[in-house]
Amino acid sequence: MDEPEGPEEFFVGHPAALAVFDRVRSILDEVGPHQVRTSKSQVGFRRGRGFAFLWLPDRYLHGDVAEVVLSIALDRPIVSDRFKEVVQPAPGRWMHHLEVRHPGEIDDEVATWLRDAADRAGPQITSK
Repeated sequence: MDEPEGPEEFFVGHPAALAVFDRVRSILDEVGPHQVRTSKSQVGFRRGRGFAFLWLPDRYLHGDVAEVVLSIALDRPIVSDRFKEVVQPAPGRWMHHLEVRHPGEIDDEVATWLRDAADRAGPQITSK
């Protein structure tokens, strides 16, 4: 797969995942300026650093997998049964992996986590 030109191309064939992206982007647009970066493996949201990422597990895993995974980076662990996995890849950095099967799962609780991650990701940037 070549590098996708943007989120719409990344999520081709995954309409529910694109709807999740749209919901996450809408929440983060309310927080303030941020960048959206698309790579072969994920769509990321950045300020001073990356703080939220969407990726398609069916590209890497087999069996019954979620439509999309939302990974949220914070400076501390959040305890919630909603997360599939919470890991500490580096000191002071915790990744929270949330399997999302339907866009409605991006609710007020997830929005709070996203806003917190954006606020802690560094200074606001001047352009999207």
